[in-house]
Amino acid sequence: MPRILFAGLAHETHCFVDETTGLDAFRRRDAAGILARRGDLSVVDGFLAVAEREGWTVVPTIDWGATPSGTVEHAVFEAFWAALEPLATAALAEGLDGIFLGLHGAMVTTACDDPEGELLRRLRALPGAAALPIFGVYDPHANLTPEMCARSNGLVSYRNTPHTDANEAAQRAAGLLARALSTGTLPRTRWRGTPIILPPTGTGTADSPMRDLAAHARQIEAENPAIWAVNVIGGYSFGDSTHAGIAFSAITEGDDATADAALEQLGDLAWSLRHKGIPPQGDADAILARGLPNRPGPVLLVEPADNIGGGAPGDCTDILRAMLKHDVQGGGVTLNDPAAVQALAAIPAGGRITLPLGGRGSRLDLGPVTLEVAKISQSDGRFTLEDVHSHMAGSQGIHIAMGPCVVVRHRGITILLTTKKTAPMDLGQWRSQGINPEELRVIGVKAAVAHRQAYDPILSETHTVTTRGPCSSDSRSFPYRRLRRPVFPLDLA
Repeated sequence: MPRILFAGLAHETHCFVDETTGLDAFRRRDAAGILARRGDLSVVDGFLAVAEREGWTVVPTIDWGATPSGTVEHAVFEAFWAALEPLATAALAEGLDGIFLGLHGAMVTTACDDPEGELLRRLRALPGAAALPIFGVYDPHANLTPEMCARSNGLVSYRNTPHTDANEAAQRAAGLLARALSTGTLPRTRWRGTPIILPPTGTGTADSPMRDLAAHARQIEAENPAIWAVNVIGGYSFGDSTHAGIAFSAITEGDDATADAALEQLGDLAWSLRHKGIPPQGDADAILARGLPNRPGPVLLVEPADNIGGGAPGDCTDILRAMLKHDVQGGGVTLNDPAAVQALAAIPAGGRITLPLGGRGSRLDLGPVTLEVAKISQSDGRFTLEDVHSHMAGSQGIHIAMGPCVVVRHRGITILLTTKKTAPMDLGQWRSQGINPEELRVIGVKAAVAHRQAYDPILSETHTVTTRGPCSSDSRSFPYRRLRRPVFPLDLA
């Protein structure tokens, strides 16, 4: 019965916000917590499902993860390794047949721009691990590095953005580990980077260039049986790391030249399509000024600059200000504002209070908006995903906690105030608070592409708009220090 060690480390690091991310921001699961995730449709559950099917003995160690935020204090990575190393060493001494990792792939610490590669290097250096099969799963917004590929056998990316297939990708990766164990064939991973760094708005897999790159990757797999999988990586433009941006990898048992040639084709295709990865953005004020369409469904104002899933604070106020300016009736916005939630806690439903809302999390924002609001309701902020394949499920499972929440209303605008940053990836976020999103006329969404699985079916029209916030879609606005140069669109046309 094969013994497979599992460990997880996941963080999407925004290097251009003022905060750093410390140990207290990380959810830290031990062995029991890992095993308890069976059935929650997360990445961990995907691995456990295959382990159960294959009859593996799972050796769970630790699984740490945090919401996207600022650069991780390097002490967090060292604490993770200090906890994992003795567990892995003991498991190796007892005997292991493989290692499976649940990663994100876009972590940056204050001392290292490739912690995942460093983790793999340290694992390989442990006694008994040099030739051990190492497989795993990671996010396509990773900044994939040569070290990550060279030190592993089969790291597999999700294929969809929004990430509706995270659990499936974990099963696919674990399935490749099962293939290696059953056949005795240990593949290698080849890497290909590109001089392209796209904003998150340009990495949705329903659109070009990612749609075309994914189609070509599937063609490569079909035509080359020795290539077990081809990964298409959109990259993460807010990560200041050497290899940030679009990259590809091929997991192969064949000759390196064939895999490298296939990856070269993908690199050439990415370059030819690079301009399609910079989608246009509109102006919220101009959109609202021309009036709302006379058809069912809300108008979506998508503000990637305050993308919670990208590390933004989720409390920027430009969309709210635009709704106020145009006296929108039936507007809906969500702000992550623990201070406002606390201030409203003692106010009875129906009571009114004047208080500042939002505008505290980014120095780029204009600051709080002071409004008189009526309190509609309050809750503990817990809800279950309506879509069990939501982008959110892969990391958090199907049970979501926004922290204590309060719903307030100012004139025709409903404002959901949360205590914990919660990306708008599922309509259950609204419905759990007694709000039917289909009945709203305008909704502000703090996202880039991850909202689309949930919102596209209900909207009348959607507009990605330019607002203030730390997750700008203009990569030229960021002071990169580590990024390799030249790169499109910073230096190359």
